[in-house]
Amino acid sequence: MNKIAIGVSGAVIALVIAYFIFSLSSSGKHIQFQSQLAASSTASSTPPVKPIPQVAHMPTPAAVKAVYMTACIADTPNLREKMLKTLEGSEINALMIDIKDYTGTLAYASTSVEGPKGNGCRIRSLPELVASLHAKGLYMIARVTVFQDPLYSKAHPELAVQSRSHPGRPWADKKGLAFIDPNSSSYWDYIVSIAKEAHAIGFDEVNFDYIRFPSDGNMSDAHFAIPASTTRAMVITKFFKYLRTALLPEKVVMSADIFGQTTINTDDMGIGQILENALPYFDYVAPMVYPSHFIDGFAGYANPAAHPYEIIKYTMGKAVQRALAASSSPEKLRPWLQAFDLGATYTPALVHAQMQATYDVGLTGWMLWDASNRYSREEL
Repeated sequence: MNKIAIGVSGAVIALVIAYFIFSLSSSGKHIQFQSQLAASSTASSTPPVKPIPQVAHMPTPAAVKAVYMTACIADTPNLREKMLKTLEGSEINALMIDIKDYTGTLAYASTSVEGPKGNGCRIRSLPELVASLHAKGLYMIARVTVFQDPLYSKAHPELAVQSRSHPGRPWADKKGLAFIDPNSSSYWDYIVSIAKEAHAIGFDEVNFDYIRFPSDGNMSDAHFAIPASTTRAMVITKFFKYLRTALLPEKVVMSADIFGQTTINTDDMGIGQILENALPYFDYVAPMVYPSHFIDGFAGYANPAAHPYEIIKYTMGKAVQRALAASSSPEKLRPWLQAFDLGATYTPALVHAQMQATYDVGLTGWMLWDASNRYSREEL
C-alpha cells in the first residue's frame, strides 16, 4: 500500500509540474503576443518618417549665361513655364531666382531661418522646383537682397539706418524703403543662415545684392552707426570677409553684385564698394554695367544707353585690367547686362552687342536682367 501511495503521489506531482510548465509557457506566449500587438498598434498609428532627400549640386558651368526670374514668376506655373519655354534651345544654362527680395520677404517656407514674415511672393515647394530645373540642365542661383530690407528694419528698428530728423525711426530712401545699417553685425548672421539654407535646398550658387550703403534719397538725413575712424569701405569689406569665412565650410559658391561704376571709380562712391575689395572673397563678382545707368556724357557718349557695345567693352575692359593688377583672375568677372528698355529700346541686336563686348574683353559669362522677366527667343 505504501508503494502504491508513493506511486500515486509521484504521478500527481508529475501532473502538477507538467501543468505548471504548460501554464508558464502559455503565459509567455500570451505576453509575447500582447507585446507584438502593442507594437503593431503603435506602428500603425505613427506616420512613417520620410527619408531626407540627398541634394545634388551642379558644378558651375565654364561660362555661366543666366537670366533673372522673380519669385512671383517662379511661383506661378503658367508664367514660369512660359518663360522656361522661351529659354529652351537657347544659350541660357543658368537661372537666378529671388529667395529674399527688396521687400525683405523670404520667398519660401523656411524651416531653419528665424525672421519676420513679409507679404511678398513666396514659392511653394521650392526644393522640388530646384530639382526640376536641375533636371532641365539649369544651374541654379539664389538671389539674396542684403542691406535693403524694410521688413527687418521694421521688426528691428535699432539695427536700421537711422533718420537724423526723426530719432528712433528708420531712414528711408526715395522709394520709401529702409536699409539695415551695414555695420549691424548681428544681422550678418541672418544673411548667413539664409545662404546656408539656400545651399541645403539645392541652389548651386548664392548671389548677394545690395551689399552696400544706401545711395538714393536724402542722404544728409541718414545716420550710420560706424566709428569716425572706420570707413564705409572697411565695413563692407569686413562683411565680405565674414560671409566668406562663414560659408566656406559649407562649400557655398558665392557671387556679389556691385555697381557698374566700380569698374571705373577707385573710391567707394559713398556706398562702400570697391572692386578690388570684393574680388578676394567671392567666387564671382558681377558689375551691373547697364548702359542706361551711366550718366549722360560718360565715356564721351551723350546717351550711353544707345551705345551698349562701347559701354560694356570700356567698363568691363577696365575691370579686367584691374583684376589682373590685383593678382586676381578676370574669370571671376561676370557682368550683368541690360535686357530692359531704359534710355533706348533694347532690341535683340542691342542685347547681343553687350554679349559680344563681353567676349571681346576676354570674358565668357554674363547674366541678363529684366525685372519684368520679358525675355525673347531672339535675345537668347
